[in-house]
Amino acid sequence: MTDRSPQGMRPAFRRWRARRPFWGGLLFALGGAEVLLTMKASMKVVMHVGMQGLAGYLLPIVMLLCGLLTLFSPAQRIFYSLIGVMASLGTWLTSNLGGFFVGLLLGIVGSCLTFGWLPDQKPRVSRRQRRRLREQEAARATAPALAEGTGEPV
Repeated sequence: MTDRSPQGMRPAFRRWRARRPFWGGLLFALGGAEVLLTMKASMKVVMHVGMQGLAGYLLPIVMLLCGLLTLFSPAQRIFYSLIGVMASLGTWLTSNLGGFFVGLLLGIVGSCLTFGWLPDQKPRVSRRQRRRLREQEAARATAPALAEGTGEPV
């Protein structure tokens, strides 16, 4: 039986998140969703109608899919980020000025974070973890000197 407690799920989620460009993909998907939702705004709110054809709905869907594919298939992150930044810039013309600039900016920032993510980087270590590691190393360094029997460091 697997451990489904919050204590067991949180480290598993952190490990999953560390192996992919999580924040880039999330911002990217949120940008696509925001642009798609502003396409459904009332005509009083819409500033720029743009091409009301297929492109107005296609580009935000491409942004949303690229963000999700980045999260679940990080090996192709560069391709998804390049397609996504072009789709984000295309929403400027087709989808209410890129979802009133919010979706456009979320898409561009997310695709830049995705493009710049490197999979072979060491995971970041918090201050608390660094302090704990230093204390453990100091304890290991003093332990052999005390174990010689005199009780005093050499």
